[in-house]
Amino acid sequence: MSQSSHDKIHVVTLGCSKNLVDSEALLGQLKMSQAPLTDDVDQADTVVINTCGFIEAAKQESINAILEAVDRKKRGEIRKVVVMGCLSERFRNELRAEIPDVDSYFGSNEMPAVLADLGIDYKKELLGERLLTTPSHFAYLKISEGCDNPCSFCAIPLMRGSHRTKPMDQVLSEAQQLARKGVKELIIIGQDTTYYGLDATGERSLYDLLGRLNDVEGIEWIRLMYAYPAKFPMRLLDAFRDFPALVPYIDMPVQHSSDRVLKSMRRGITSRALRELIATVQERVPGIALRTTLIVGYPTETEEDFADLLDLVTSVRFHRLGVFTYSQEEGTSAYELGDPVPAEVKEERQEAVMQAQMEISAERNEGLVGSTVRVLVDRHEGPMSVGRTAWDAPEIDQEVSVLNPTPLQVGNFYDVRITGAEEFDLTGEVVR
Repeated sequence: MSQSSHDKIHVVTLGCSKNLVDSEALLGQLKMSQAPLTDDVDQADTVVINTCGFIEAAKQESINAILEAVDRKKRGEIRKVVVMGCLSERFRNELRAEIPDVDSYFGSNEMPAVLADLGIDYKKELLGERLLTTPSHFAYLKISEGCDNPCSFCAIPLMRGSHRTKPMDQVLSEAQQLARKGVKELIIIGQDTTYYGLDATGERSLYDLLGRLNDVEGIEWIRLMYAYPAKFPMRLLDAFRDFPALVPYIDMPVQHSSDRVLKSMRRGITSRALRELIATVQERVPGIALRTTLIVGYPTETEEDFADLLDLVTSVRFHRLGVFTYSQEEGTSAYELGDPVPAEVKEERQEAVMQAQMEISAERNEGLVGSTVRVLVDRHEGPMSVGRTAWDAPEIDQEVSVLNPTPLQVGNFYDVRITGAEEFDLTGEVVR
């Protein structure tokens, strides 16, 4: 079905922040070409769905979104359905066979083709130009595509390809564009941010990139996500001392701690080396908030392995933590191991980790009561202004709720005295 120049386009984004950046780049191209856009699916003629294919739950969410759009098309509410992104990259032929009413399927690296299908010429000169869907004071900055790590459980290389460093000047230009739009916080993302530069020059150059981003006028916070623990570049720790905008926060997905599981997962690190790395990070960057993600129920995980993982959680005392139950993914090297750990056991282990983390977080938060912290306000909820400290990333970490006679300005920083604490949230008042 051809695209009318008057068709209103609605973009649905599913999955991670990397997908969000792709959607924002697509929207940027559409806006600069003056294509009609709408945030309301009920007003749309064309729906573009940027899918996720990471784990089973994400795949099902994407399929449900596709089926819902197809139903709208059948009812005559929309004219066209376009599917792009990771799920489509990985299962395009199967999707075409199962859901033939979708007009077009595209993979995760086919932006020009998606635009052409929508009747828009891809403009290379708009590289880095995005229409932000986050609040205007923070934005995700993707510094690379794909991944070269051989993790046995992960399908990302199947969907995103091998690691490709985005040239430093290009990253810097995008950061400057974002700053000119009023962005104050850059959240650095990639499948493995510590790998940055290695494929291009043979050297890891994330430290140098952070130094250049630190000098971008208007950027007050830089937050580092997805720092892979194996072959972690120790020079990176100096960046927290050398670059004032880099907040004391690092997201390091460790996934597990048992040697047996780490080896099967092909994580490239031993339990001892992992614990030593974490200790070094905490020692060299005092007060750093360490966030991680874990997987429970991996095919070879025994009760002993899980006990080791629980010990890591209770001994390291991560500031922030997320835990996934293992999802068997077709095409990965772990697929042949099957999925022998029962779902109820996975869920019990997930709950045990989160219970331990909840107690750790509650203790940490209680320790903040009476202290004054700097808070960046993200939004309003009724009479409350809701924001984050430097130790918290948006959407995944905890928040600070502030009751003030007049609402605080979204996108501004305030000194807030913490007056109350729960397991994963804080309350406070502005210091006058």
